[in-house]
Amino acid sequence: MRLLERSGVALLLGLRGGRGDRGGRGDPVSATGLAVAAAHDSSASSLAAPALEARGLVREYGSVVAVAGIDLALQRGEFLTVFGPNGAGKSSLLGMLAGSLRPTRGEVLVNGATLDFGAVDLRRNIGVLSHEGFLYAQLTVEENLRFYGRLYGLRDLDRRVPERLSHVRLAERASSLVGQLSHGMRQRLALARALLHDPDVVLLDEPYTGLDPSAAAILRGVLTELRDGHRSVVMVTHNLSEGLALASRVAVQVRGRFAWQGKGDEVDTSDFERLYHRVVEGGS
Repeated sequence: MRLLERSGVALLLGLRGGRGDRGGRGDPVSATGLAVAAAHDSSASSLAAPALEARGLVREYGSVVAVAGIDLALQRGEFLTVFGPNGAGKSSLLGMLAGSLRPTRGEVLVNGATLDFGAVDLRRNIGVLSHEGFLYAQLTVEENLRFYGRLYGLRDLDRRVPERLSHVRLAERASSLVGQLSHGMRQRLALARALLHDPDVVLLDEPYTGLDPSAAAILRGVLTELRDGHRSVVMVTHNLSEGLALASRVAVQVRGRFAWQGKGDEVDTSDFERLYHRVVEGGS
């Protein structure tokens, strides 16, 4: 799923004038410079609104319809897992939910306010974990988070950085170079980076890709704590067992639509696997 990756750190941080450090290979900082404010206020009216809402989302690429009219309303603390075959439009959906991809039609709302394409203020409420972790291999684990913390404009990094590293089970690797970490550790560090500014909404794009069973089990524990911390999460994955274990809600996306939706506690893996194949083959 390359759309989220191509949008780079702008997807994660928002845009503001300035220049980032230049750390070497794979430098993710664009020439425009990037930053996000750390805090946000919620009005009394927004408290009653869904944390994340999509209304009639459509995304077309010429004659190709990638997303064909998706509606969703995700309350605080809900964890939505989206399954679907390759080419179903899941990446385009996440891009629109993140504010990095302009819908052809429809709108996205975060805490009741419309998320305009390229908007900065509402993006501060969103954390994104994509295939590309946007990490500097030449910096240590702690230095990476402090670097992004400065871009976010956070002032309490002496508290936040150790807390996030502890949360993702990396406190003991704070002084390790990122280039020396396993894939699973880098994935967890990227999640810590996505959570550094304490977003209300978290979007996860295939977080289990390439993880061995041990690394997947550790990540599951971290994501369980994330779910139980009353954040609203949308996760796209092909991993049926992990996706179902975490989900309070489940959707199967086929040809740009949610062809099936249900509650996570109403299906088990074996039953859902049969249902999934039936839905994907039938398209509805």
